[in-house]
Amino acid sequence: MIYYVPPINLIGKGSLSDAGNQIKGMGCKKAFISTDKFLTKNGTVEKVTKILEDVGVDYVVYNEAKPNPTVKNVEDGLKILKKENCDIVISIGGGSPQDCGKAIAVLATNGGKINDYEGINKTSKKSLPIVAIATTAGTSAEVTINYVITDEERHVKMIMVDNNALAVMTINDPELMVSMPPALTAATGMDALTHAVEAVVANGANDVTDATALYSIKEIFEFLPRAVKNGQDIEAREQMCYACYLNGIAFSNAGLGNVHAMAHQLGGLYDLPHGVCNAILLPVVEEENAKGAPKKFRIIAETIGYDLNNKTDEECVDYVIKRIKNLSEEVGIPKSLREVGVSNPDFDTLAENAMKDACAGANPVFFSKEKLIELFKKIA
Repeated sequence: MIYYVPPINLIGKGSLSDAGNQIKGMGCKKAFISTDKFLTKNGTVEKVTKILEDVGVDYVVYNEAKPNPTVKNVEDGLKILKKENCDIVISIGGGSPQDCGKAIAVLATNGGKINDYEGINKTSKKSLPIVAIATTAGTSAEVTINYVITDEERHVKMIMVDNNALAVMTINDPELMVSMPPALTAATGMDALTHAVEAVVANGANDVTDATALYSIKEIFEFLPRAVKNGQDIEAREQMCYACYLNGIAFSNAGLGNVHAMAHQLGGLYDLPHGVCNAILLPVVEEENAKGAPKKFRIIAETIGYDLNNKTDEECVDYVIKRIKNLSEEVGIPKSLREVGVSNPDFDTLAENAMKDACAGANPVFFSKEKLIELFKKIA
């Protein structure tokens, strides 16, 4: 078994303050910062640049990452990185700035276009060093070997799974997350739950990934509602940081499944929030997966408090699906595509592209195109 995890991980309240000396110790001269406009405006980026200034590390800020980062975002960022002679990438944000930063760091050493690396381990060289600073507790992009870039010409999300894109250091400081609005907290939190559930159910699951993913599931059910209700609840924010770190290293090694394979198509075709797509799809897909992997749902049910004594597999599955639906409703996630503005989905294209998605291969049950269309119709 090969198990990928970033070598340095700073987690917990105040952990950002330890980053400066760690970064300086890497011997870098100028950092390329991948982020977005919101985090620039709300002062989060300034907190990081102040730390860099204090340790004498120069930097340039690129804040054009879109919510679903595009090929153009990557190409524009790479031009700036080369012009400024940057030798390290620091990504600040949720999944979008993280994925954009990974793609830029990969191209900086491997050359070519980002489309060349769609798929699994297509690069030959390690990326520039990446320091990944999370500002949402959900995507886990900072700790994984995965990244996603939207090809705006094809309206497809390209999935890259590549150990050469693994960060050298991650930072999960809940103090950077207290200003997240409730809707974003809910969407990223449900994204995290999807990661953890899919990691347990995935074909590549093992004892190590199960241990981290199952603990993450327990933490998310307990602390996500608190974080959504009160963004200043630092205990809830911190526990969500731990949950997302744990499920990140779980699915980065075990794989995901058809929730993500399908959600990627909704995001690519309709530019929808990734976490919301996952949350809408999760109970529908896992109800189908349970037919082929019922024992996995017994484990999940027990983890979230179900007494398994004299309970059938079907009762355990029903309990898990009901709890997922209830949590999603409690934190305010939409229930259908119509609620997020998609009134006439292109089911054929969505299903066709989902079958080609890199995440589909880890799903415990094969979904035909007809089955995928059926499931997409259930959430319409």
